[in-house]
This record gives sequence, C-alpha cells and structure tokens, in this order.
Amino acid sequence: MENQKVTQMNPKLGTTKAIVTIIAALIIGFLIFQSVTIIQAGHRGVVLQLGAVQPQVFDEGLHFRMPFIQTVIPMEVRVQKSETSQTSASRDLQTVATTIAVNHHLDGNNVNRLYQEVGMDYAARIVDPAIAEALKAVTAQYTAEELISKRSEVSAKVKEALKEKLASYYIVLDEINIREFKFSEEFDRAIEAKQVAEQQALKSKLDLERIKIEKEQEITKAQAQAEALRLQKQEVTPELIQLRQIEAQLEAIRRWDGKLPNVTGGATPFINVDNK
Repeated sequence: MENQKVTQMNPKLGTTKAIVTIIAALIIGFLIFQSVTIIQAGHRGVVLQLGAVQPQVFDEGLHFRMPFIQTVIPMEVRVQKSETSQTSASRDLQTVATTIAVNHHLDGNNVNRLYQEVGMDYAARIVDPAIAEALKAVTAQYTAEELISKRSEVSAKVKEALKEKLASYYIVLDEINIREFKFSEEFDRAIEAKQVAEQQALKSKLDLERIKIEKEQEITKAQAQAEALRLQKQEVTPELIQLRQIEAQLEAIRRWDGKLPNVTGGATPFINVDNK
C-alpha cells in the first residue's frame, strides 16, 4: 500500500524505472549479439583482438567472441578461379601470348597467417604475379613449336612451379588449364609454309616409292618372261620341232574342205603323187 501510494504520488518514478529496464534489456541483447558470430559454409574466421591477429581460426558454425575487443574477418576457402593472359618469350625468342585458367583455394588452417602477411587482396598481390612468373620461366625453356607439340609437358611444369610459389603463401593449387598459345602472324605463316612443304615432301617421297615399286615389278616381270623363254629354248629338240610340224599339217588337213586351191604354178598342197 505504501509503494502504491509512492507511485501514485510520483508517477515519473515508475516511468523512469521502465525506461531503465528497457535500456538494460537492449544493452544486454546488444552484448549477446556482439558476443556471437556465425561463420558461413566454405569460410574460415580470422580473429583479431584489438587489431592483433590471433592464432585461433574459427571453423564453420556458431562461435563466441569478446564484444568490442575481438573482431572476426571471414575468408573464403572454397575453390576460386583466376584466368589471365600473359605474354612471354620462347627459347627461340618468339613472342607467346598465353591464356591460362588457375583453380586454387586457401589453406583453411593458415588463413590467419595469410591475412597477417598479405591481407585480403592476395589474388592481385600473390596469385596473378605467380602465374606470370611461372609461365615466363617455363615457356623460356621451349621453342615455339615445342610449346605446341609438348603442351601437356609444358602444362605440368607450369603447375609444378606455380604450386611451389603459392604454397609459400598458404594458397593451395588445385588445377591449371592452358587454354591457348598465340604467336605472331609471321610465325603462323612460317608454320603454315613449313607444313605445306612437309606435305609436298611426303607426297614426293610416296611418288618415288611408288615409281620404284612399279619399276621393280616391271623388272621382275621381264625377268620372269626371260626365264620362261630360256626354259622353253632348253626344252626345244629336233623331235619336238618335227612333232610341231606334223601337228600343224594335221590341223591344216582337218580344216581343208576338199577343194583344190585356185593357184597357177607351184605344187598342190597336201597331195603326194606317187609314179610308181
């Protein structure tokens, strides 16, 4: 009764208490909100305490931190793609323009060290220069033609060199893909002319081989015919000649129609006149 009387006597006191209660609730709620941080999937949290990078790294999920003292910087650890075009020189001093795509991701356990040593702009500071340096170092070991014919070998060497450079900054290389090599127009024309010359040389070689084979076939055929004639000559005897003459006469008799030829002078064929 006495409190009710006091409140009724001083209504401003009740209003003040209500305001204080609301403010206290808001402050408590704000502190609770500031004490909680959520790390999204595919990220890690770098913890800063009064600006100093802490050794702990927050994984995905809900975490508590000291409000106003600790700050959490999210860093993505999913695979990221960097695609760039670089110009370099081959071993035979040809200018080579290379388009390359690189997949990489951050080492989740060391994102705090990457943030401390490099910062958030690691792609422009580390990745792109490392790609350019690795490409130039490898392409300088090959001629322009070898860059085309040994593309898989070149790609493997670039990957090895780039992997080593990125690893020193806690960046993991996943894969690279050399999309194309571009050369000067003069070099392209020279390559085309060389290919045409090689094709013509191959055609000439095949023609020579064909002529050689045909000549060998003709020689073999002539040798076979000569051998056949030689064998025939070896088999010819006086008896064989007489037999062939008799066979010819018999064939002529077989074909004779019984009429004497109308020939003036000379002997009558196939008639043997015996005066005895």
